[in-house]
Amino acid sequence: MNRKLLLGLLIALLPVLAIAQDRVRIGPEAGDREIILSGTGNSTNDLDGFQFGLLGSLGWFYTDHLELGLRQSANYADVPNTGDNAWNGSTRGFVDYHFIATDRAWPFIGGSLGYTYGDRVSDSPFAGLEAGLKYFVRPKTFIVGAAEYQYFFDNLSNIDNAFDDGAFIYTLGIGYLF
Repeated sequence: MNRKLLLGLLIALLPVLAIAQDRVRIGPEAGDREIILSGTGNSTNDLDGFQFGLLGSLGWFYTDHLELGLRQSANYADVPNTGDNAWNGSTRGFVDYHFIATDRAWPFIGGSLGYTYGDRVSDSPFAGLEAGLKYFVRPKTFIVGAAEYQYFFDNLSNIDNAFDDGAFIYTLGIGYLF
């Protein structure tokens, strides 16, 4: 009889235990800041030249879904068949809007405006469109993959023609919310 009473009491307490557990929020909340470190790289098909780069990002969530921030990239290239190398970089502000696909997967779309400079590039302003995915491996830590299309222009009068002569930027990195 005592076993049945004890079992009945435990079963009756299960809903209370379930309610008492705190659900840990995964992903950003308004006011969170974010830091990301990403890498890029490529080489020729003969492996006689290569390029790699680092991209750092610092963002702030204005709302749970809208992020504003700044990105800095630095790239190094070993130019094939010349024995030459080059450094270039870019600095840009960005705005991203995040969607919730699942608890852990947060796709985003956005845009950026910045400036590129360096040894083998024309120093110029650019605008960009981007899309990507942040996958949270822990409540505040994520892996991010993104693609960005940047188009370069010298002044506002040639911005329409510049869209056709842009460049794709791909990144893969890790980020943290704090």
